[in-house]
Amino acid sequence: MAEIIRIKNLKKRFGKFEVLRGVNLEIEERSLTFIMGQSGTGKSVLLKHIVGLLKPDQGEIWFDGKDITKLSERELQDVRKRIGYLFQEGALFDSMTVKENVMFPLKEHFKMKRSEMEEKAEELLEAVGLKEAMNKFPSELSGGMRKRAALARTLALSPEIVLFDEPTTGLDPILQVSIMELIKNLKEKLGLTCIVVSHDVALSLKFADWVAFLYKGEIVEKGSVKEIMNSEHPFVKEFLKSAFVI
Repeated sequence: MAEIIRIKNLKKRFGKFEVLRGVNLEIEERSLTFIMGQSGTGKSVLLKHIVGLLKPDQGEIWFDGKDITKLSERELQDVRKRIGYLFQEGALFDSMTVKENVMFPLKEHFKMKRSEMEEKAEELLEAVGLKEAMNKFPSELSGGMRKRAALARTLALSPEIVLFDEPTTGLDPILQVSIMELIKNLKEKLGLTCIVVSHDVALSLKFADWVAFLYKGEIVEKGSVKEIMNSEHPFVKEFLKSAFVI
């Protein structure tokens, strides 16, 4: 499988705290990759570099033949249309209905008739099982429904890659599985490349094509679920053991 993103020796420091200490990682096209690790180890920081929200102190991120760390803000706007980013809290606009939230990026980036935007939004909401709630406001939705609405809005620009920052946080175990099944199904249906930041071992072993472990600012292991289960790296073994899977 061809790679779609290559990260080379990525380093990032905030004051005296070195978060990323030389991250090297390849992301395969149309795969579902989990980036695992303890809280506060820089997983979300890594995602923000991939979408260009943060600039590294050192290193490269290659996408479509370009090192996006060298692009101007204007050039990055084009990249961000192709890389969707689902924030941990969903970041929906409270003053807009669910359908209006999904239409918002279409208004911002395309010259479309309102009827076309409404049709596109309704298609996306149907795909995530929320068409019946399209006229509700975010405050009227459950946590799982808000995650689905945020996913529909992220998909509005038809991205090739979607980054998920802890997409199942705060949900009960049944809803966690439901959200991950939705992500996997959409990945296969739309041919997406999905990167999921998580510390949930059970979900990663159930849904991932690839699992990468971030430890002390570096990727210390990456492999298939079977390879990760057989890892000899001390941190990976301890992480898995702590989740009662081995």
